[in-house]
Amino acid sequence: MDKKSLVAYFSVGGDTAMIAKQLAKAAGADLFAIKPVVPYTEADLDWKNVNSRSSVEMRTLERPEIADKVDNMQDYDTVFIGFPIWWYLAPTIVNGFLASYDFSGKTVIPFATSGGSDMYKAEAVLKPLCSPQTKWKDGKLLNGDVTVDDLKAWIKELGL
Repeated sequence: MDKKSLVAYFSVGGDTAMIAKQLAKAAGADLFAIKPVVPYTEADLDWKNVNSRSSVEMRTLERPEIADKVDNMQDYDTVFIGFPIWWYLAPTIVNGFLASYDFSGKTVIPFATSGGSDMYKAEAVLKPLCSPQTKWKDGKLLNGDVTVDDLKAWIKELGL
């Protein structure tokens, strides 16, 4: 890839982090972990408990504060955004990440991991958080044994 790329991702279980690292390698991209100031505990992630932190955030759309920021976002032409699917959506911390930057003129490409959901609803919520001048590309669900070669082929399909 001729242009500078970033793979930004949110992961709590490690699946999305693993894919993000492979994608960064395949794309020759920098890597950035989106982390909350207050890390999630196992109890926070109990989706069966309507009062758990993740359940409340997804219901109220509350965006947790992000621990770090990308200081040089202006340097990137392409930004891949990775996340697990929660309740058919991206975790609200991802919404906060996208709303924190001006992606005008940049290409933004989401990717997700999921135990069974697609990412259609997630993309429908995330895309409007970027400026109309953002070059949004349809995302991809990346589960299981995705190889660096698979990711290179996807990058080529994207025209990057």
